[in-house]
Amino acid sequence: MFASQHRLQENLAYRPQPLANATNIPQPLPLSKNHHKANKVREVEEAKYAQEALIMTTPIPTSTSITESAVIPAHLSHVWHFIKLQDFHAFWSKLKASEFVKGASPETDVVKWEFHDGTVLDVKQEEHSSIDHYITYSIIASTPALSYSSVVSTVRCYPITSGTAEGQTFITWSGNFSSDADAGVIEDARFKRKEALADLAAKVGEKK
Repeated sequence: MFASQHRLQENLAYRPQPLANATNIPQPLPLSKNHHKANKVREVEEAKYAQEALIMTTPIPTSTSITESAVIPAHLSHVWHFIKLQDFHAFWSKLKASEFVKGASPETDVVKWEFHDGTVLDVKQEEHSSIDHYITYSIIASTPALSYSSVVSTVRCYPITSGTAEGQTFITWSGNFSSDADAGVIEDARFKRKEALADLAAKVGEKK
């Protein structure tokens, strides 16, 4: 019993002693100026890479409406003779064939355009005027599938009635694409229209 009381007194009497010299505890070294500079450079580079990645993944803003035009050295009547969807292969070198789609509704004119590269488009005539000399069409089917939702195009002819080109024909070929058409689609459409109009001019020149 006395021994137990003695140990209890010793425990109660124990108190942790403060360290004799707290300055001997290792302290973290201060960061050097070079270390801060390296961190700053890394932060700048990371921000730069993030900005470049954002630019690469952001679609290039572009107009979705285009118009190409040309002066065809022939009378309007000669030019207008070729502006029929089913006859575009007669002048457009990219087209292998163009013909009416069998089985289409009698009230709807649908023409199949088959290109030399294997692309096939079903083109629907939306409007046509022999008085104002224009034709409007849309693409309703495509093989392979289009990368955008839709496009409506118009080919229009105007007689040139004065100036050095009097008696010739001014022609425009426009396209209005859906907003999901990217810059590549727009540039490709521009190129194809320019090429087709050049083909038309050459073909009409032969007919003359």
